[in-house]
Amino acid sequence: MESPTLETAAPLAADPRPDLVGRTREELTAFAVEHGMRPFRGQQLTEWLHRHAVVDFAAMTNIARADRERLARIARIGRLRPVREERSADGTRKFLFALEDGRTVETVLIPDEERRTLCISTQVGCAMGCRFCLTAQQGLERHLTSGEIVGQLLEVQRLTGERVTNAVFMGMGEPLHNFEAVVRAVQVLTDDRGVGLSARRLTVSTCGLVPRIRELTERREVRFALAVSLNATTDAQREEVMPVNRRYPIRELVAAIAHYARVRRDMGFVEYVLLGGFNDTPEDARRLARLLRPVRCKINLIPYNAVEGAPYAAPTEEAVETFRRILLDAGYSVFTRKPRGRDIRAACGQLRQAQAAPSTQP
Repeated sequence: MESPTLETAAPLAADPRPDLVGRTREELTAFAVEHGMRPFRGQQLTEWLHRHAVVDFAAMTNIARADRERLARIARIGRLRPVREERSADGTRKFLFALEDGRTVETVLIPDEERRTLCISTQVGCAMGCRFCLTAQQGLERHLTSGEIVGQLLEVQRLTGERVTNAVFMGMGEPLHNFEAVVRAVQVLTDDRGVGLSARRLTVSTCGLVPRIRELTERREVRFALAVSLNATTDAQREEVMPVNRRYPIRELVAAIAHYARVRRDMGFVEYVLLGGFNDTPEDARRLARLLRPVRCKINLIPYNAVEGAPYAAPTEEAVETFRRILLDAGYSVFTRKPRGRDIRAACGQLRQAQAAPSTQP
């Protein structure tokens, strides 16, 4: 299914009014007070914007008309524009959204029995350069705002009529490279007065920006689950596929994961993309088991999804099963991710901007 066409992704004229969608309840309260309204308007705004997802201040019926009219003059409710939707044979749905400057991002909804998991993008492109990921090939164009991050979930719920039950920040971009916007979006999405996602059902993934992992771990007001993309068992191997390892080597990264588990009293997720003939041997599995011994974590194995321009192949089913069995025998909780949406290029590592950005920078 595709609707409408890509031509709808032309830039909009800039609107100087601030977008309220990406603001936390505390920030909405401060905004209301700053503009002469009572503090409780912040909670009302949170409920209308994030729980009910209204797109017009006039629809906020328990707010006085004078305040609604004032809000319409001084602020706006930002929206992403649906450009295209594709549906996989397995039920996965990939959405292409246009941003106000004409750039585009992809968002993926993955249904699984009672769960509706949304894979959310945090940047247009990515600066991390992971060689197995299609998003990395376009480089970083810009960070998304917190409103654009939250807006993906709100817009998908509007389009599908279904409530998103789980969110993973595993779409386009490196979430911790866009740190403050991601922190704000997590707070918005887990606010029980608004979107109301459980913190255990919201996962922030990272390629391994160690200082940001530690900073986010210490931000106790930010509730989330951590997933770290490791993908190798030696520094030489990891540097070949993930340039970030030159700055934050494996030993530092594993220590940061252990710190998260200790401080948060939570088991983080270690993600391991299995690249056929590169990091999927029994010896790799045994090294991984030894490497993670000091860490309380679960392991997600992700069989590689082929992308253009990457010199890697998918692992064999036998290699995946052998790898999994070695880790299970070592006492780890291991999950093998089932590829979803491959036929519409919505699987892990296959997202990218589907339309060239305009020449004018935002």
